[in-house]
Amino acid sequence: MTDPHDISRPPRVILLTGPSGAGKSRLSARSGLPVMRLDDFYKEAGDPTLPMLPHGIGVDWDSAGSWDAEAAVSAVHELCVKGRTTVPLYDISQSARVGTETLTLDGARLFIAEGIFAADIVPRCRELGLLADAICLRGRPTTTFRRRLVRDLREGRKSALFLLRRGLRLLRAEGAIVARHRELGAHPCARDEAAERIRRLRTADDTRTAR
Repeated sequence: MTDPHDISRPPRVILLTGPSGAGKSRLSARSGLPVMRLDDFYKEAGDPTLPMLPHGIGVDWDSAGSWDAEAAVSAVHELCVKGRTTVPLYDISQSARVGTETLTLDGARLFIAEGIFAADIVPRCRELGLLADAICLRGRPTTTFRRRLVRDLREGRKSALFLLRRGLRLLRAEGAIVARHRELGAHPCARDEAAERIRRLRTADDTRTAR
């Protein structure tokens, strides 16, 4: 039996990024791997470092500056090394952290860390030797727009007007978002290819562990 705390061969992370609404959470849930929700590392409303939208119409929650990358990397590193870490629970509708939870690997040698800013920590995770793969999930922009708007309205994440304006802005920017993730080191692909990349990593890791 593999010791989950054996740091001679630490577990590794699959960073799963992509535009909001691309299906990252659904793919992660279906992978069978432990999942860290990187969007829970958003900064809280009132933080003076939060970036603002033009003309003072609110916080730009789609800017990487609205997210605590340092804390996210620290949590990924701790989970790889110790097999356990404490992560925040974030309520998007309140723009606030509402608690914490303990995330454990329970012997798993791979886990997924998913979120719209996951690509921003690809270089650091690679430098630390923690990176198994970095994937940018992408699809048809109009489909992503529809899924995102339906989800956000259903969950009451923000006001309907805010969500519609944000959705249209992200629809126009989707190509640039995917290009940026590619530049940061994530491989852009559709759902089926992403699922296959994850499956191959699991198979290869299971084979090495069984030896």
